[in-house]
Amino acid sequence: MYPFVYRRADAVPDAIRAAAGGNLPPTSAPAQFIAGGTQLLDLMKLGSWTPQTLVDINGLAPSLSAIEAGPKGLRLGALVRMSQLETHPTVIRDYPVIAQTMALAASQQLRNMATLAGNILQRTRCQYFREADWPACNKRAPGSGCAAIEGLNRKHAVLGVNDNCIASYPGDFAQALVALGAEIDTAGEAGARTIPFEQLHTGPEDPARETVLLPGELITAIRVPAGPWTRRSTYLKVRDRQSYAFGLATAAVALDLRDGVVQEARIGLGGVAYKPWRAHAAEAALRGKKLDESTAADAARAAFAGAKTHGENAFKVELGQRTLVRALLQAGRMEV
Repeated sequence: MYPFVYRRADAVPDAIRAAAGGNLPPTSAPAQFIAGGTQLLDLMKLGSWTPQTLVDINGLAPSLSAIEAGPKGLRLGALVRMSQLETHPTVIRDYPVIAQTMALAASQQLRNMATLAGNILQRTRCQYFREADWPACNKRAPGSGCAAIEGLNRKHAVLGVNDNCIASYPGDFAQALVALGAEIDTAGEAGARTIPFEQLHTGPEDPARETVLLPGELITAIRVPAGPWTRRSTYLKVRDRQSYAFGLATAAVALDLRDGVVQEARIGLGGVAYKPWRAHAAEAALRGKKLDESTAADAARAAFAGAKTHGENAFKVELGQRTLVRALLQAGRMEV
């Protein structure tokens, strides 16, 4: 570990001032927010993330640690711990896909520490990014290339990639949020704003800039709208082992199903995409159709129509399709 400055912020404006300034993307900024620290400290030890200042935000307003549920949906404070959301009775009953993404992530010890905002901002597990000795990584060293394209890429993305980067987004919670049409509330030097979750993460055109957040901009809350599809929702995670492993292919599915016919479908795909991936083409293929294995397979093929593979990760197209079919049929069988 290298020397760095530690500061503790007691209010949101203090935190913003401590981290704001400059034109670098937040991932490259010299000051970083820290709450649970379950990823940031890991990357600092590896030398692949080297902030000069850590701004501790655990002491901010209690509203940032609150879970609020009402007829319009959920409001989740940015500092809510994953384990709190995992066991919340209203979330388990009305938004099971969200509770499941919590329960299937990491380990219990990590979920006790990790915050919701930190979780959705987690960075790729690509070994070429994490190991600072590899010179070619456009996320860590812009303009240096992407070693994964010709390297070990079994776990890398097949959707939303280009020659700049084929890293996959590793999280689970984000797939539920993108499927359910969540929004992010932020505070920054320019004031507060609300960002549709689907627009939060950027594409591989500039791999070092992973989100639309500005320097010093702090996520304060996540809002998930209520809908007739939230109770009939599920999350399926396929991975190399049954616990403490990132997904090779995951699917967050929410359905409004009446007499077996799909009125509305919401689908988020993970493990296979550069960023949290809303499968709009698959959703469109399902609307107005009777849900069965044939229509689910049609939707899955639509979801992966634009897939781009690189050798070792070619299996993810079929795996992703099968994962989505299973998740759709599983959601269709739910009693709500």
